[in-house]
Parts: sequence; structure tokens; C-alpha cells
Amino acid sequence: MALVFFGTLDQVNFGIHETQKRYFESFLVLWNPLPPFSDSPFARIALPLPGGYLLGPLLLINLLVAQIYRFRWSWQKSGILLIHGGLVLLILSEFITDFYAEERQFWLDEGQTKNWSETFMENEIVLIDRTDPTLETVYAIDSDDLEAGDWIDDERLPVRLFVEAYLPNSSIRPTGPNENIPLQATRGLVQERRLIAQYTPETFKDNEINTDTAVVRVFDGENELGSWMISNIFEGRFPPQTIQIGGRTYEIGLRFKRTYYPFSVTLLDFTHDRYPGTEIPMNFSSRVIVTDPDEEVQRESLIYMNHPLRYSGNTFYQASFANQDTSSMLQVVNNPGWTLPYISVALVGVGLVVQFGLGLSRSRVIRKSRKKESRS
Repeated sequence: MALVFFGTLDQVNFGIHETQKRYFESFLVLWNPLPPFSDSPFARIALPLPGGYLLGPLLLINLLVAQIYRFRWSWQKSGILLIHGGLVLLILSEFITDFYAEERQFWLDEGQTKNWSETFMENEIVLIDRTDPTLETVYAIDSDDLEAGDWIDDERLPVRLFVEAYLPNSSIRPTGPNENIPLQATRGLVQERRLIAQYTPETFKDNEINTDTAVVRVFDGENELGSWMISNIFEGRFPPQTIQIGGRTYEIGLRFKRTYYPFSVTLLDFTHDRYPGTEIPMNFSSRVIVTDPDEEVQRESLIYMNHPLRYSGNTFYQASFANQDTSSMLQVVNNPGWTLPYISVALVGVGLVVQFGLGLSRSRVIRKSRKKESRS
């Protein structure tokens, strides 16, 4: 109760995703009534609470030990066994969801085709081989745990990277004509546009995005090629930053983490209905075509509220829209344990029916026996 209560309070400061990570995907959480980044001397005083990863196993152990220690098999207690089995399965399904489920966003313009989704909660550094215009080879490195001074040295990469600076959130601007500020990189957009990145406190609000920015120095063997500033807001706003390595052309960048699929999705049409006389959405839907050449599938579907599209283990939900109703955002969820909560709730329901039914039949038998005794 305390974990849910304080976690609900902290949604104001951290939003839903960060609160879930701090409170329910951790072993210990420290709650402080002050907002994040407060300068108050009381900001370091916090109330320790057990996190979801500690409470969940304790609840599971409690149920299993209670069954082993107290439970004695009989038909009269079969309903209780089903109820407890459903609760155990529900707890296990939550851990499976936390560890294995993936949630991504699929932004599509009308007429556009994509075979990848992205998440605005994670980032990656990429090297993309652009030598052949008909072939795109992507080398991606998860960047969220990187810090200044880290080396990225992987035999699969064509180069080594040294992280000179990493800002989880930043503001990027061009330097003024009278500003005597040393540039943070020796190549690319920093030199061309005279850009500078400054630290900004991370935001945890659901409707805001952190501007991740890194300065990386590139090494081809022992040969230093220079340093580049890369950021997840550069894509689409500036021309790609390229490097020549061994006669090949590579694009270097930092972007929101992508997930690629063996199939593609095309948005044919997006429809947005409003309540008359208001801007309140009444219904919005996306008519799409899923094309899977390996499975020889071309499937047209209409995705709208409470009617998702399920394909190849992924579920596509209608989530949002933009650009005067010409762009649609589909929420893509891949959860291998999505059926377990339904099974657990069904087990609990059947267990309740069985237990109450057995209790009712026992009470009738007792009443009948008492009537016979009173008559005799």
C-alpha cells in the first residue's frame, strides 16, 4: 500500500514510465517529498521503501510456503488451490512482462512504409555504411549507460570510439559572433554550424523528450580521425555527418533506439472523428497493410480503439496522431507472456465459483442433517 501510494504521488515529478521504473522495477526506492533537483538541504532525507522486485518475490514465497506448510489436499479445498495458483501465475506474469516485454512507437505518414519502430525512452549510437545506395548496413550501440571516458571497442565495428562527453539531456544552440567559447568537436556539424551543447537537467515528464548528446572521438586502429558531436535531435534537422574509413562512407549519429522487423507496415489512410462542435477525439483509426515477403503475406487491417492488430507476436494499438490528421502513431507491444494474466484471472474466477459452490453444498447438507435431528 505504501509503495503504490508514494509511487502515485511521484508521478507528478517523474511521469508514469520513470515512476514505474523507480518504484516497481527496483529492489529499493527512496521517496522524497521534494521535487527532483531541489536545492533544499532536506533533499537528501528520504524514506526507504521496498521496491516491486523485492515485494513480488516475497509475496510469491509467502503463497508457496503457505501452500506447502498449511494446505492439505481435499476436494473441499480445491477452490482455494485454484485461487492461489491463479495468484502465483499473476505474479509470475508480471515479472515476465517486466523482463521480456518491449514497447515501441511506430510513426507513419499516409502512404509511408516502414519496417522499424523506435522508442523515445532509449538511445543508440549508430554507424551506417552508406557506400552502396541500395544497401544499408547499421552498426548500433546502446548508449544509455555510457559515460564520459568510456571506450566503445567491438570487433564488429569498423572503428573504435572514445566517449569524450555524454549529456543525458542538453540544449544545443549556435554560438554567438561575440562568444569566445571553444568548440566541443573537431569535425562535422560543430565546425560547420558552430554548435555548442550545454547541460540541462533530465526531464521525466511523459510529454517531454530528453535531448541526449555525445561527443565521440573516432579511431581507425591507432589513427585518430577526429571528434564529432552527435545528438538524437539532429536526424531530420541537419544533413547526415559522414566519415571516410578505408574507402567506405559511414554516417555517424545518435538516435532513438530502433527495432527492425522482417515485415513492413504501410499506412493507407488515417481517419479522425471528433464530437460535433468540439476538438475532443471521438474515434481515430488507421487503415494499414502488413507485407511479409518471407511468409507471402499481404494483409489489410483497420486499427482503432480497443481493436489492435496482432501479427508475428506483435500487437499494434492506435495511440496518437499529428500533422493535421495525416500522421498516425501506433504503439507496438511485444509481450511473450500476454496470455498469462487472462489465464490467471480465469483460474481465480473458477476457484471462487468452486469454493463458494462447495461451501453452499456443505451448508445445505448441514441444514438437512439438523432438520432430521430435530424431527427425530
